[in-house]
Amino acid sequence: MALRLVSDFDLRKDVLPWLRSQRAASAAAGARGGGPGVLENNYESLRILNVERNGNIIYTYKDDKGNVFFGLYDCRTRQNEHLYTFEKDLHVVSCSVNSERTLLAASLVHFTKERRKNELQPGSKCLTLLVEIHPVNNVKVLKAVDSYIWVQFLYPHVESHPLAENHLLLISEEKYIEKIHIQVTQEDGNRVVLKDSGHLPRERVAEDFVWAQWDMSEQRLYYIDLKKSRSVLKCIQFSADEKFNLMFEAPLDITLSDSGFKLVNFGCDDLQDEENLSKHLTLCVFTNHTGTLCVCYSPKFDSWEKITYSVFYFHKGHSKTFTAALGSVDSHVTKGLTFLNLDYYVAVYLPGHFFHLLNIQHPDLICHSLFLTGNNEVVDMLPHSPLQSLSGSLVLDWCSGKLSRVVLNQSYLLQFLWNTQLDYEKMGALHCVLSWGRDPPFLEAKIIQWISENISACHSFDLIQEFIIASSYWSIYPETSNMDKLLPYSSVLTWNTEIPGITLVTEEIPLPFMKVHSFKGYWEKLNSNLEYIKYSKPPLLYNNSMVQREWHSLISEEKTGRRRSMVYVRNILDNAMKVISNLEARNLEPRLTPLFQEEDSPQRLLMGLHKAGDSDRVFKQRLLDSPCQGAELRALVTSLNSLPLEAWRCWLTLFTLPISCLGFHTLHTLLGVHCLPLHNLLHYIDDGVLLLTETAVTRLMKDLDNSEKNEKLKFSIIVRLPPLIGQKICRLWDHPMSSNIISRNHVKRLLLNYKKQPRSSMIDKSPGSVEFLPLNYFIEILTDRESSSQALYALEGHDNVDAKFVEEAALKHTTMLLGL
Repeated sequence: MALRLVSDFDLRKDVLPWLRSQRAASAAAGARGGGPGVLENNYESLRILNVERNGNIIYTYKDDKGNVFFGLYDCRTRQNEHLYTFEKDLHVVSCSVNSERTLLAASLVHFTKERRKNELQPGSKCLTLLVEIHPVNNVKVLKAVDSYIWVQFLYPHVESHPLAENHLLLISEEKYIEKIHIQVTQEDGNRVVLKDSGHLPRERVAEDFVWAQWDMSEQRLYYIDLKKSRSVLKCIQFSADEKFNLMFEAPLDITLSDSGFKLVNFGCDDLQDEENLSKHLTLCVFTNHTGTLCVCYSPKFDSWEKITYSVFYFHKGHSKTFTAALGSVDSHVTKGLTFLNLDYYVAVYLPGHFFHLLNIQHPDLICHSLFLTGNNEVVDMLPHSPLQSLSGSLVLDWCSGKLSRVVLNQSYLLQFLWNTQLDYEKMGALHCVLSWGRDPPFLEAKIIQWISENISACHSFDLIQEFIIASSYWSIYPETSNMDKLLPYSSVLTWNTEIPGITLVTEEIPLPFMKVHSFKGYWEKLNSNLEYIKYSKPPLLYNNSMVQREWHSLISEEKTGRRRSMVYVRNILDNAMKVISNLEARNLEPRLTPLFQEEDSPQRLLMGLHKAGDSDRVFKQRLLDSPCQGAELRALVTSLNSLPLEAWRCWLTLFTLPISCLGFHTLHTLLGVHCLPLHNLLHYIDDGVLLLTETAVTRLMKDLDNSEKNEKLKFSIIVRLPPLIGQKICRLWDHPMSSNIISRNHVKRLLLNYKKQPRSSMIDKSPGSVEFLPLNYFIEILTDRESSSQALYALEGHDNVDAKFVEEAALKHTTMLLGL
């Protein structure tokens, strides 16, 4: 299977033996009554309540009299500890313990025998209690209400010394969250008691929310409130100084008004009917250390034929909505959709139906994700009970009481890579293997062997090129920040092939609005990603099949009278406006390519390689002498010898020059000019594969003659340069076209803000003037403008171009157009 669950904790293995030993010891001592000694034999009430930030696990069970027992498992010492016992038959809603294990917060409800809340008896209210447990001394009631209350202690980053103040979150079903300040004091050595139990200050953290998620590892609270029926995601960061800040707000294009109240990661929530999970929406927020922010959302299932879910990639500025076909209308869905955070990936699976690995680091193209469907072993072997994704790669199976770490199974992925015949699965599996590489030399050797045996079996991309780029990227990515902006991660820029069984719609989304301006750690990286997207947002990729499918869908709805939601129509109109505006801009003006100065580091690298050439020749000669590798190299030499003479002349001309004369990018550009067709060369320049340098452009303008082929080349390069740089380069090209461009720019500057003045009808003609009245009149106006001090100031810094030059250029250009 593609995923492996590595167990960190198991109630049946890590707690049950200890409970039985406690029972045996108590029985031997003749214990009577309550306490941990008297337990039911089957332990069916044993369940996990909460997992704290330090990894400690709180669990509960009941004895044969219904007394509620609280225990704690220390993940570091792997020891169990009895915390507290309530000698009354109560149902535990929520529980949390502070980092010093001196205070226990618990919410409890009294149920009738039918397991329903008794609304008539006074004791049926939900009691939220604060208990002193080191030592057992006092119990204080924090809340006594009819609604459910969840509790969660805040864990500061510094845990080296006891805290004078603890902080507890109270999350109410009435849609508000409070923070309680609890001051403690030490008495008689290790006795820790409440300092002022009669006065516990409270402050409101959030209110009017419909959904909330707790990030125990990073101490973050995500919640959604409704503003005029609009869902807005907010995040509060709790810091070590016991303060909290609202970090960001982000609108979500989802409907939660009729979804009720939902909490994620606030302990075990067994109040929902697990058999009806498919009838409720699923929503969760995932982050990782690289500054990603994803919201995974699955609405209520309204069809047994297909399942739809959306992922909002806020760090990329767009969302993707996936629709997966289930294949059979008889395959009813009884379990909910599960999202798991796997660092660079999000796993999405529906037991028995499909398993998707979504690349959240690079979600732009669908081929970088992996989609498995049908009766596949990876789908069938995953737990059918719902898993809760905690911080990092931890998952908790509430039903079985197991806490596990999720890892990608590299052996399975390598086997899958070897057996699959589909290009998009090869691409997705290749990136999955490399991103989780724990033994790079072994993995790379296996992948190289696979490539050597399947080099001609891939038609959508170059296997060798993709492996080199992806391997280089993933090998240095964990140690290098902002690698996405420095090094390409894939050789594939577009992907138009559809994936069977998957329908995908990509939409732009508003970026989160950051509320705090001093960022550290994760927030600094997220803000950097948002700034990058804001100023260099890549265009969304559309393919003809997707546009055609949406068009037919809209036509069908128009005929049947069904209409999509206004949000969907608004997105279509917004995207259409962007596409049309891009087309208009592309038709009106050429693409501008900046002119780069030579970069020293690549040039120094090239010089170093050139100097090391002599020592390399000895090594190459040894390879040629080797019987195995020499045959392959000699075959390569034979193929190179078959190159045309013109190609060899280009290579020899460029490589016999001193490396110090040609820079790295200049060398590449000149190679492209001599070896590529013009349309390919311009395509590489527009896409940034070849970078134009001042040295390369200058050489082209001066060294190439004015043949028809070279004229097209020079003119195509000039129009791609920014205007000011293009004017400078034009002056290096002795050609009527260049003179025409220079003249036009000169006239444009002169006539800027020009106001027509009354003029004499007599025009002074200089000797040798052409008998063409419009031209003479125009040149006189330019001469008059040049004589003014304002015009001279505007022309300061430009070359010596005057009206006479304009006149000569106009005549030469006219002569050329008329073929005279």
